[in-house]
Amino acid sequence: MKKSVHLFIILFLIMTSACAKKLQTDIFHTRSGKKVVLTAIKHASIEINYDGKEFEVDPVCDLDPKTDYRTFPKADYILITHDHFDHCDRKAVSELEKAGTVIIANAAGAEMLGKGKVMKNGDHIKLSADISIDAVPAYNITPGHTQYHPKGRDNGYILTLDGLRIYIAADTENIPEMEKVKNIDIAFLPVNQPFTMTPRQAAEAAGIIHPKVLFPYHYSDTKIEEVSELLKGSGIDVRIRNYQ
Repeated sequence: MKKSVHLFIILFLIMTSACAKKLQTDIFHTRSGKKVVLTAIKHASIEINYDGKEFEVDPVCDLDPKTDYRTFPKADYILITHDHFDHCDRKAVSELEKAGTVIIANAAGAEMLGKGKVMKNGDHIKLSADISIDAVPAYNITPGHTQYHPKGRDNGYILTLDGLRIYIAADTENIPEMEKVKNIDIAFLPVNQPFTMTPRQAAEAAGIIHPKVLFPYHYSDTKIEEVSELLKGSGIDVRIRNYQ
């Protein structure tokens, strides 16, 4: 009996330790010195805290590793890029939502959630004196892949926080519209063909946008270190975080 109890305790401690694994964070500052904390949740899910405001990007509960958003601060803003299961999750939104939460999504995402302010490619919204969002194109261009993310349907977002510009590319390839994405401080570029980009495409996209910091994300089992190798000497700070 004692052996069984001891074994149970050991297993419990191992599981608790695994569940308590600290999420990776990066801290930046805006032009006026306000703090911006980026937390890598997983895959395409990003938590952003700016000056006490909570942003959740494409929160998803049940994609491995599972995320219990009930343990997170309630969100002031939730951004949904599109309606695919690994980006849009009613359960996650309900766990994060509070009175006054602003949900922003493309049309298909808002329809799936049954709520939200719809933004389409080219739209601009000012959320406060120092917070604004631009919805930008996100789509596939490789022949045979265009059915995954058709042109004009999904959104990428440029989130501007007190002058700090964060480009969340969403599920896209290195599309021509990236030429218009300017003055980016932080970029999130997806890397997992056939749904998004190869490492080389992502490096080419980074070369066009030239962010100060690049987070490759949505990369699943892609050999993501290839992006860092391809961008050596570019002056871009490539940071690999847990966005499998």
